[in-house]
Amino acid sequence: MKQYNAKHIRNVALVGHASTGKTSLAEAIAYITGLTDRLGKVADGNTLCDFDPEEIKRGASVSLSVLPVEWKDTKINLLDTPGSFDFAGGMSEGIRAAGSAVIVLSGKSGVTVGAQKARAAAKKKGIAQLLFVNKLDSEHADFYRVFEELKTIFGPAVCPLVVPHVVDHKVQCYVNLLEYKAYKYENGKAVECPIPDMGHRLDGLRTAINEAVAETSEDLMEKYFSGVDFTPDELILGLATGVRRGEILPVYCGASQTMEGIDQLLNGLMWLAPWAETVAGETGVDSNGEPVELKVNEQAQAVATVFKTVVDPFVGKLVYFKVVSGTVTSDCTLMNMRTGANEKLGKLFMVRGKKQEEVACVPAGDIGAVAKLASTNTGDTLCAPARPVVLPGVPYEAPTHSMAVYAKNKGDEEKIVSGLNRLREEDPTIALEHNTETKEQVLSGLGEQHLEVVVSKLKSKFGVEVLLQNPKVPYRETIRGKVKVQGRHKKQSGGHGQFGDVWIEFEPCDSEELVFEETVFGGSVPKNYFPAVEKGLRDSAQHGVLAGFPLVGVKATLVDGSYHPVDSSEMAFKTAASLAYKAGIAQASPVLLEPYGTVCAYVPNDNTGDIMGDITKRRGRVIGMEPTAEDHSITCITAEVPMAEMGDYSSMLRSTTQGRGYFTMEFARYEEAPAPVAQKVIAENKVDEE
Repeated sequence: MKQYNAKHIRNVALVGHASTGKTSLAEAIAYITGLTDRLGKVADGNTLCDFDPEEIKRGASVSLSVLPVEWKDTKINLLDTPGSFDFAGGMSEGIRAAGSAVIVLSGKSGVTVGAQKARAAAKKKGIAQLLFVNKLDSEHADFYRVFEELKTIFGPAVCPLVVPHVVDHKVQCYVNLLEYKAYKYENGKAVECPIPDMGHRLDGLRTAINEAVAETSEDLMEKYFSGVDFTPDELILGLATGVRRGEILPVYCGASQTMEGIDQLLNGLMWLAPWAETVAGETGVDSNGEPVELKVNEQAQAVATVFKTVVDPFVGKLVYFKVVSGTVTSDCTLMNMRTGANEKLGKLFMVRGKKQEEVACVPAGDIGAVAKLASTNTGDTLCAPARPVVLPGVPYEAPTHSMAVYAKNKGDEEKIVSGLNRLREEDPTIALEHNTETKEQVLSGLGEQHLEVVVSKLKSKFGVEVLLQNPKVPYRETIRGKVKVQGRHKKQSGGHGQFGDVWIEFEPCDSEELVFEETVFGGSVPKNYFPAVEKGLRDSAQHGVLAGFPLVGVKATLVDGSYHPVDSSEMAFKTAASLAYKAGIAQASPVLLEPYGTVCAYVPNDNTGDIMGDITKRRGRVIGMEPTAEDHSITCITAEVPMAEMGDYSSMLRSTTQGRGYFTMEFARYEEAPAPVAQKVIAENKVDEE
């Protein structure tokens, strides 16, 4: 592929709900543009973008793929993103690198949640959007029903540029309202045909286009009201201006499997999608935190943002980057602004799916890749040392679905941690935490499928097998009563014996740990043994008497005791204290405490009743609810819920809200567990102890 400058580059993310045909659309574009001479199919596992073994096995994208194509002296970097919410990290990466987005919809399922979330992400990034209604060759597909949904949900910005002429539920031809020409497709090739009689529909749609164009400038508005027709150039320029501002959402349509309408979408991208020169520039901050505006200039100092990482245990790490300013050349040295280290770049690549083509340089506005940058990760900024600047990273969703990881084979624990840390470099939506209390490695992700893929990659890439289990809940124990008990340790075994005798008073307190005090009078217990008594109590408090969980909220006061001038020792008093602990805590009305979390669930207004009902079923308490400031159709429900009941909450919330809802959770406090819960936990843990 020849070198292109930013005036002739489009960086386009293909986004939308799962199973709308994004990967098939990329494949059709690759075929029509001559990149490949074989039209692959997702079902056959032979597409250019879905090449990962997990994608082939599942018949769906699980990560972002980059596919550069050429169309009429324009380079289009297609960024094929996953549609499943479990792999939303791929969409975040694609949106970060893109200058525009094609939101792909199915002619059967219409405007789904995935399409709405994709539009919201593109709007938040401030990039242009085009709509493509796919799968019009499918039974029950209905473009005009989907079009009405688009107008209802996305508003008056929706502007159809290509529409189908349908007879008996079958598309006969496609009418390009911009050119005002009709095309039928024979073996994927467009053949011009007479414009069909569609009644007043075409006139109404063309009027809508003219009105949208007129609103993009005062001159065009004046011309429109004077009754003068726009020239083709004025139409394209007006539409491009409206698309770039986000005021116009152009609608294209077709069928990727039969390659219908694909050429017209490509023309639309060439005419309407902003070229990299106008949208690839960004604002970062310098080392002093001051804003720095970067323009697309190939002659400037190089600045690039890393938006994707691929980890291979044999080949090494491949880093994908977009050049924001300057030109990145092979063998140049760039500084990683996160680590402060200089990275010596080796060979540069243009990546097409799984294939890599070596290139001499990557200019501003374009996308490339480089291997073997040890300390560079997704979200990092690479820049010339003479121009230090930090760009925004990739805005990933926080992981919400957690499972404990156990090695299937003994001795693999270190390999598992090492492998998961490598996979986290590739997928930052994975989190790994060692829970020091439960002694578990807790793996978190965006959903069940996400963690299934992580486990599968651990096996295929790093050769280790793991089992996932629900994480243990870190319960606590405390007391409700006050007691005074004796702990006496006496042992004679020839020579010096062991003697320690303490009276300790146990009572509840507000501390999160055991509080030790002493009120000994008259030297009944020498001061030099106080630390040993405290140590014995603190060690014992790590294991409660009910189910072995740590004891909290207890004040232990050493009030009296006795000693032997020869046989007493620190060890003897430590043992005496532990005996007092076991006897006293058991008599002081011990209870089990369970952790509660503060949950903030963000859900559509229509689902608030269902979500509050579910919180009640989980023994939770709703504290309040209020509409979110940025979107009044979403309500934030705040509640306190036992963390033991939150294991499947992520799946429930996604299912109930059709993927629209999300939540955050933070630890709040410990509360006494109800008797049935306590009895069950105690029974389960006593079985474990045996």
